[in-house]
Parts: sequence; C-alpha cells; structure tokens
Amino acid sequence: MTLQALTIDQYIQNLPLDRAEAITELRKVINDNLPKGFQEQMSYGMIGYVVPFKIYSNGYHCNPKLPLPFMNFASQKNSINLYHMGIYANSKLLNWFTTEYPKHCSTKLDMGKSCIRFKKMNQIPFKLIGELVQKISVKQWIETYELKYKR
Repeated sequence: MTLQALTIDQYIQNLPLDRAEAITELRKVINDNLPKGFQEQMSYGMIGYVVPFKIYSNGYHCNPKLPLPFMNFASQKNSINLYHMGIYANSKLLNWFTTEYPKHCSTKLDMGKSCIRFKKMNQIPFKLIGELVQKISVKQWIETYELKYKR
C-alpha cells in the first residue's frame, strides 16, 4: 500500500478507518514515549522519526542529504509495520523485545531484521511499543549508528 502523502495528516486521512485508528494510536504511543531530540516527519513514504540535522549534521551515510533515520511505521498491504533501527543494530534490545513480546500479545511475533509486522489491528501491543521507544536516546542511537554503520 503506497500512499503519496506529503504530510502525516494526509497519510492518515488516506487510510481505511480501521488502519487510520491503529496508526493514530501507534503514533500517539510513540510520541508520548519518544526521547527528546528525535523529530517526527514523513520519511521514505512513511511516518518516521529521525535525528535532525541540528543534532547530527552528517546526515544518513547512504544519503547525507537525509537526516539520520531511527524509526518508521506504515500501513502496508497486509499489515501495519514498525521499522525500528535500534532492534536491528542492538542484539540486547532485540533479545529484550522478543522476550517481552509474548507477555503482551497472544499472536506469534512476525518480524524481519528491523521490521515488526502487525496483521491484526486489534492485537498491536501498544504498551510494549511505548516501552521499546523509550529504550534508546538520540545520543545512544548516534553512538550505535556510528559504531555499526558509519565507516
């Protein structure tokens, strides 16, 4: 499901009602728990959270004209997907998340390297996602990114 939205509000308005409700709740949980310094914006056609240039002027090594990405989420064809780079980069955080997930959700975890897929809108573990979002500060993300990816 590709949406051609320029703003987050446009993105949400173009979704079916059940998806719009789930995305709105996910956005609220993320914004309520996001450490200071990350900036919300449309990013890669999704709702995203980045380290702005005023904090990290080098930008993203794959495209220095873009701010350093951290997390995105989107309504895809068969699921709502959360892309969390911290889980991809930090095995300790990944282990924490995979251990906690069954405590919050009865469905099997459907996950790729940084992508967590939620196929049932009423089974998104919002509380767990709020906890996950709190786990990495901007400073910690920059340090992890520079250690793991920037060469």
